Amino acid sequence: MTHPAHSSRAWGLPDPHSQAEFYDDVPTKRLIAWIVDSIIIGLFVFLLTLLSIFTALLILPLVWLTVGFLYRWISIAGSSATPGMRLVSIELRRQDGSPFDGTTALLHTAGYTFSVVTFPLQLISIALMLMTERKQGLTDLILGTAAINRPID
Repeated sequence: MTHPAHSSRAWGLPDPHSQAEFYDDVPTKRLIAWIVDSIIIGLFVFLLTLLSIFTALLILPLVWLTVGFLYRWISIAGSSATPGMRLVSIELRRQDGSPFDGTTALLHTAGYTFSVVTFPLQLISIALMLMTERKQGLTDLILGTAAINRPID
């Protein structure tokens, strides 16, 4: 697997037909990454709850949402992947094939968070990941982004 920029095709997301290996097992890897990231976020929330002398329990859903948002935004802006995604060797790419920048990470995280709090949208997103050629969720389709298997440079 080579980086999309090294192919003879125009710079952009890998072609799902001629470079299918970039999308192999991505929905399963995204699920595993989500579980890992949820555990890490849960640990952060637990620590914040302890540090707040348990007053964070009064607004626990808001604390969880805020910690999750910041965790995802900061990690995706820094390396185009969350720690869970890095563990399973996937990363997010923009439509032109480049890694996420801070703005794209913010928009992607906002879209993900909106999907989570609007549960039917999350179900639609999961279905899209299983059905679309590039295994894109709802936010990915809107932004023109995709999660791919990390290319070998």
